[in-house]
Amino acid sequence: MPARPRPLTPDRSARHLFGAKMRAYRGSMSLERLAEIVNFSKSHLARVETAESMPPPELPALLDAAFDTDGIFAELYQVARREIHPDQFRRRMEIEAKARVIADYTCALMPGLAQTEEYARLLFQTHDPRATEAEVEDLVAARMDRQARLRADDAPDYSAIIDEAALCRGFGGPAVMRPQLARLIDLNESATSVMQVLPFAYGGHALMGGSLALFTLGDGTQVAWEEGHSSGTLMEDFDSFVTRQRAYDLLRSCALSPADSSEFVRNVMEALPDEH
Repeated sequence: MPARPRPLTPDRSARHLFGAKMRAYRGSMSLERLAEIVNFSKSHLARVETAESMPPPELPALLDAAFDTDGIFAELYQVARREIHPDQFRRRMEIEAKARVIADYTCALMPGLAQTEEYARLLFQTHDPRATEAEVEDLVAARMDRQARLRADDAPDYSAIIDEAALCRGFGGPAVMRPQLARLIDLNESATSVMQVLPFAYGGHALMGGSLALFTLGDGTQVAWEEGHSSGTLMEDFDSFVTRQRAYDLLRSCALSPADSSEFVRNVMEALPDEH
């Protein structure tokens, strides 16, 4: 018995509406046949139809031609590419778990994939003082579980650009910051990770004031995630990703080298007061 199609919610998401319309117009036509007509893989079309992936920019016009729909898919795509994904936080975690390449930039905090338990615990407690101890510990455990991928045999290539502000802010005091800074140096001693510091001397740049994560999946799908103080935006269209990748690449070219970054972090550690 074939698997039931994933349920969609076209009433609250343009991406889901795109998939629902694609499924409806396809009717009895197989995905294999549609793949031949539009020259996309069956697996790629299946992810678009179930709203797991954004439609690539070339696909809407091909679907309109295949189904003779007079621009319906082109119009839906223009809405879908600009909307905030209704399940964006869950979707972001799913993408990170599948990514083969992950690139982080953080301005004020350590990146989640490089946080120590104590740093993460204090971060969650500070963010929500009303959270119970059990709730905080659940969040810490989930964050540590995410980091396990960096130690796996099939670990993704991971790069982190960290603003000097995140290093110099005494978050939790020396007892928390010393092992946290050591964790950053450890990244540069891994075969699959690299850490670079962006010093204050660089000045202003396009990514100031928030954080950015860029994900590349095994099938070539590329996704950007921008995050502010209490919200995030998932961007799966090509233009948005390329714009942010360029901004990231400019920062990477101007950040300290990995070796100089490790030395910079060591100097910050040495300048910390003795916690005793």
